[in-house]
Amino acid sequence: MRAVYPGSFDPFTPGHLNVVKRAHALFDEVVVLVAVNSLKHPDSDEEERAAAVRAILPVGWTSVTVVAWSGLTSTYCRRHDVGVIVRGVRNTTDLQAEYPLAAMNQSLGVPTVFLPAQADLAAVSSTAVRALRT
Repeated sequence: MRAVYPGSFDPFTPGHLNVVKRAHALFDEVVVLVAVNSLKHPDSDEEERAAAVRAILPVGWTSVTVVAWSGLTSTYCRRHDVGVIVRGVRNTTDLQAEYPLAAMNQSLGVPTVFLPAQADLAAVSSTAVRALRT
């Protein structure tokens, strides 16, 4: 089964890498979908962020690809025969935010699998990483 792991990845954190690693072990193929989110204002465009993610992933992970995308995740899934969306959740706040999106995607025919954060990475967020850079 093919899975997609969508996100803005601004930047791609150790927690994101951990989710990809775990999804890589669970699914035949994983697409890291670097998405445009109109609510977020990243420092770089999706193509630049996709290139940054590619540079971090191990070369041997040939069943993991990185794609920039500006549409709905469910549309990407239907067009590319992807059976499931993977989402990492760090805490109950993340789960509360993710649940309505998962319900919507389920209604569009694409289920979501939640992977809880590894305990030592649960406090790491892209927002925190960006704040440390400034």
